[in-house]
Amino acid sequence: MKKMLFTVLVVFAFALTAQAQRVTKVIEPVKNSAPEGKFIKRKVAIGRFSNETQYAKGIFYDRENDPMGKQALDILSAKLAASNKFLLLERGDLAQLLEEAKKGEGGLQQTIGADYMIIGSITEFGRKNTGKEGVFTSTKMQTVEAAVAIRLVDVATGLIVYSDEAKGQAQITTKTTLGVGGRAGYDATLSDKAISEAIGQLVENIINKCTDKPWRTFFLVYDNDAQMIAGGASQGVKAGDIFAVKTKGRKVKNPQTGVMIELPGKQIGTVTVTETGGDTPETEYSFITYNGSEAIKSDNLSNYYIEEIKK
Repeated sequence: MKKMLFTVLVVFAFALTAQAQRVTKVIEPVKNSAPEGKFIKRKVAIGRFSNETQYAKGIFYDRENDPMGKQALDILSAKLAASNKFLLLERGDLAQLLEEAKKGEGGLQQTIGADYMIIGSITEFGRKNTGKEGVFTSTKMQTVEAAVAIRLVDVATGLIVYSDEAKGQAQITTKTTLGVGGRAGYDATLSDKAISEAIGQLVENIINKCTDKPWRTFFLVYDNDAQMIAGGASQGVKAGDIFAVKTKGRKVKNPQTGVMIELPGKQIGTVTVTETGGDTPETEYSFITYNGSEAIKSDNLSNYYIEEIKK
């Protein structure tokens, strides 16, 4: 009788001390490795982020108001904003803007108002429940997997400069011992974490691709009354900054791809920023002074561009 009582007490004590395990497994995104020091922020437009999977698509599904697509767009915007390397422009009317550019109502870069445009989609999404049953223990796992594809377009050329896909996973594990432990119901946050982890893997490459190319802007006006370029304080431009002034190179057709490409321009001088102004990123400007070997032709300002001097 004493042996039986001792055995019951040991088992009961073991059951009371058994702890339920609830573990959320999310792979941490790669930390940004953008360059330090002087940096001109690029204007990036997020054109759209769509859900290309069949998840949550019923009879009354509205493609224009897809919650998962909007969720992915918000996550991407937050991660890019956190890098402090971009001025983000949301372009929900992207289709209309592209149509205007095709009709010749302004170049693609002028119409969209950004240096780069991001187009993304959720290509895979799934949720599964798995588990293991032992003599004394029981383990159950909820797993969500998501895949996200990103395309980064150079607005000035219309070419895709970066395209990639990444997968993310989020998992919750619950464990019980001798019937003692936690219970995990449906966890909606796993969807957020899986999509966030997938996007996080792509952010560093987006930053690197956008910053590889020197920042570029253009003359707004150049006459006796004023000399101004586009861009201002919110992008990191300040009084005393010096940029190169170049004439546009001629355009040639690549026989391999059939795409028109612009040859490197010729540097004719520099501009020095004297003052910045403007209320919003879209309307900012900078007053400058020009010093160069050739005079600027005010009737042909579209033939020039101002470029960041890489050190």
